[in-house]
Amino acid sequence: IEVKRSEGIIIEKPYTISPNATIDDMRKMSRQYKVNSFLVADELNRLVGIVTYRDIVFEDGKKKISEVMTPREKLVTAKPGISIEEAREILKAHKIEKLPLVDEKNVIRGLITMKDISNLEKFPFASKDKKGRLMVGAAVGVREDYIKHVEKLLEAEADFIVIDVANGYTESVRKAVKDIKREFDIEVIAGNVATAEGVEALASAGADAIRVGIGPGSSCITRLVAGVGVPQLTAIIECAEAASRYDIPIIADGGIRRSGDIVKALAAGASTVMIGNLLAGTEESPGATIIRKGRKYKLYRGMASHAAYSGKLEREGRFDEEEIEAYVSEGVEGLVEYRGTVAEVIHQLVGGLRSGMSYVGARNIKELQKNAIFIKVTEAGIKESKAHDLKVL
Repeated sequence: IEVKRSEGIIIEKPYTISPNATIDDMRKMSRQYKVNSFLVADELNRLVGIVTYRDIVFEDGKKKISEVMTPREKLVTAKPGISIEEAREILKAHKIEKLPLVDEKNVIRGLITMKDISNLEKFPFASKDKKGRLMVGAAVGVREDYIKHVEKLLEAEADFIVIDVANGYTESVRKAVKDIKREFDIEVIAGNVATAEGVEALASAGADAIRVGIGPGSSCITRLVAGVGVPQLTAIIECAEAASRYDIPIIADGGIRRSGDIVKALAAGASTVMIGNLLAGTEESPGATIIRKGRKYKLYRGMASHAAYSGKLEREGRFDEEEIEAYVSEGVEGLVEYRGTVAEVIHQLVGGLRSGMSYVGARNIKELQKNAIFIKVTEAGIKESKAHDLKVL
């Protein structure tokens, strides 16, 4: 829900607050919904004003919103159905950042913000749904209640469902794929697998895309603990060939350390990649920030680590110390170096990908997969590939 509301052409159901609410109420709502302004509405959802953080920053928390808000008569509004170009001109002409949409009865029908319009221009390649909102997927497991979970996720307007288990090559995952595809009109990504047989099992069950990767992640120790897995590039090549027979894409999940790894994963047959570690050190990631010896780090934990598992049990209301102690971890918790913002990291990754594609004369991923040739590299070749014969600053 937060992702869907964070950005879109029109916010269809903007957050509102009563004129009789207090400033303390608004501060509480701001923390809850992570927004700094609200449309002020009466009991019939009619617009009576707007209140922003600037209106309350130095005010007594007991004051009512009606005492500090900008009243309806001073607001610039528009009718539903207005185009983005028209909205941009209104925002520009009146030097405002928010444009409430109201019908002929003054009932709130939406909100357009300058921030959302700017983001449309700043990030033209962002994945958007039909309403111009960011696309978002949601993960489910294969417990007995997964159908109910999917129902709730679709009510929250998830764009696709991910069946997220460590080993996707099981009958329970096949059944979950079939059940979800039968009950709902929604695309399903299933996984994880690392063999052609695993791909065929999930593809024949109806999966729309398949995640590939058993143990390649930086925080994953499945191959050490369970002794199971396939080197990621080998898994991608084998799985991509199997997926091509069903005309579905595969997602390379894990093992991405540099932009060159993305180039190789796509060249091997993946349609896209999943990244964890590279983004875990960014400003926007949820991990705690830690300073050690003057350097900045962020906490990163594998989803199969003890910390992640105990957190999951706590969120689900079934925290059990004995169960946690008995849990066999296949992931670790550690620190990753701070890397700046997500935009800065993505810029470097995209730049490396474009460079790699240009080297093999590829204008798109299909051409990259057609033109790329893999060769074996010796230990001497690996050393030569890195910076050498100097001290890197």
